[in-house]
Amino acid sequence: MSDLTTHGEAGLAKGAVDLQRYGHALMGTFGVPMRVLARGEGSYVWDADGNRYLDLLGGIAVNALGHGHPAWVEAIATQAATLAHASNFFATEPQIALAERLLDLAQAPTGSRVFFANSGTEANEAALKMARKTGKGTIIALEGAFHGRSTGALAITHKEAYRAPFAPLIGTVVFVPANDEDALRAAVAEHASDLSAIFLEPIQGEAGVKPLTHAYLALARELTLRHQALLVLDEVQTGVARTGAWFAYQLHGIQPDVMTLAKGLGGGFPVGAVIAFGAHAGALLGKGDHGSTFGGNPLAAAAALATLRVIEDEQLIAHVKAVSAHLRERLEAIPGVVEVRGEGLLLGIGLATPASAEIAQAAVAAGFIVNPPSPDTLRLVPALTLTTAEADTFVAWLESHAAHHPFTGEGETT
Repeated sequence: MSDLTTHGEAGLAKGAVDLQRYGHALMGTFGVPMRVLARGEGSYVWDADGNRYLDLLGGIAVNALGHGHPAWVEAIATQAATLAHASNFFATEPQIALAERLLDLAQAPTGSRVFFANSGTEANEAALKMARKTGKGTIIALEGAFHGRSTGALAITHKEAYRAPFAPLIGTVVFVPANDEDALRAAVAEHASDLSAIFLEPIQGEAGVKPLTHAYLALARELTLRHQALLVLDEVQTGVARTGAWFAYQLHGIQPDVMTLAKGLGGGFPVGAVIAFGAHAGALLGKGDHGSTFGGNPLAAAAALATLRVIEDEQLIAHVKAVSAHLRERLEAIPGVVEVRGEGLLLGIGLATPASAEIAQAAVAAGFIVNPPSPDTLRLVPALTLTTAEADTFVAWLESHAAHHPFTGEGETT
């Protein structure tokens, strides 16, 4: 292996050699990677062999400012040279400032509090503990939901393939169909005396970019208030300006009891957060109830503060809305695209046939990184800084691909 690493094999490009090294050194939890990436700049990444790709996946909604944004890089470098980590026996200014900023952006009422973690899964674990602290045991979640892969978060993640190898999972979780108001009412009525929380993603990303309706979210808010249960919104993917608002719930004029964040919050640096709205939710986790060695470390907090500052300074929320509208109009005109779902720059391209995996493979070969979360959906979650000109290069490619390989249901797909 040392010879392969140093000298490579005859005829093998560097990327192929690196993939062999990957296969020998890392667990196979993610399968075989598509490429080995070496660097990024703005909305583009380059692989180990020097090929360039327009990154329309953004690390799955993580690289909110694209790659290598100067203000983000400077903030991390400055903080790393000052204080990178401190135990939670101590507080740091970036940690405090980030909590204050998030409460302000969320328009959280007096008594609201923040807990910092390292990922969306960890944030959801903390929210699950908050649900347990209500003294009740039943949680309602949605079919198609994805909240993480740790054993707690997995209990409210719906996909059987993820769950089955690790059953039995914790707690009593009832899954109901998304946007089925009657099913939600029935589940709440059946478990009213023991209902601790309803967990929802405002837009189900892994299920294929499926938005919850305003009426459904409003009903969930009404029912949880009536039965003194928590409304927990998982905004790990939808939060931090992704949908054209700071947080997706703000598009619906409701306020949750708990919101979880991660992904775009750190702009590429691992950070997660739980926002508890109001004094009751804010006091559910007390001293010793939860913790995290790295959660809220000053380096992560500095990265998150820089990300939020750039979004505001560069008016990226308005930019996201404009690019989203442009993309929708152009994508909806492509034969075989039956709908474009989602909000802002969390978009699902609904296809007439189950061709998403083949199209995603063809796209990466052509220099575009997209994601097929379901057989008939392509997901776009690019940097919030994506320009219309950059977006148009992908649309033009997809138009050309559709012309030669129809996915209308009237021809073969390849």
